[in-house]
Amino acid sequence: MDKIIIKDLTGRGIIGINEWERTVRQEIVMNITLFCDLSRAAKSDSLDGSPNYRTIAKALLSHAERSERFTVEALAEDLAAICLCEEGVEKVIVRVEKPGALRFSSSVGVEIERERTS
Repeated sequence: MDKIIIKDLTGRGIIGINEWERTVRQEIVMNITLFCDLSRAAKSDSLDGSPNYRTIAKALLSHAERSERFTVEALAEDLAAICLCEEGVEKVIVRVEKPGALRFSSSVGVEIERERTS
């Protein structure tokens, strides 16, 4: 299956369980891999038959910046659902990271994999 990769999409939002995290916007880094059939778009040299990654990226960024989730796990699940609503996306891998969240590491995050059901 073909892939569309959105790398290091970065926004600022409320995320975390600590009191200070509920009032201070933090950097949230998202990496998304969309699995879909891109052969039609490749043959036609047109976006017809391809998920619009600009539209998807805007939706993900908007959600991350307004959702105010407590955990990166919940945010990742939200983002996966948004991706799977896009026509043509059959599977998605979502990685959500909080840079600087853990001392002595560059970031902490989760990665989930979800598939379209139906």
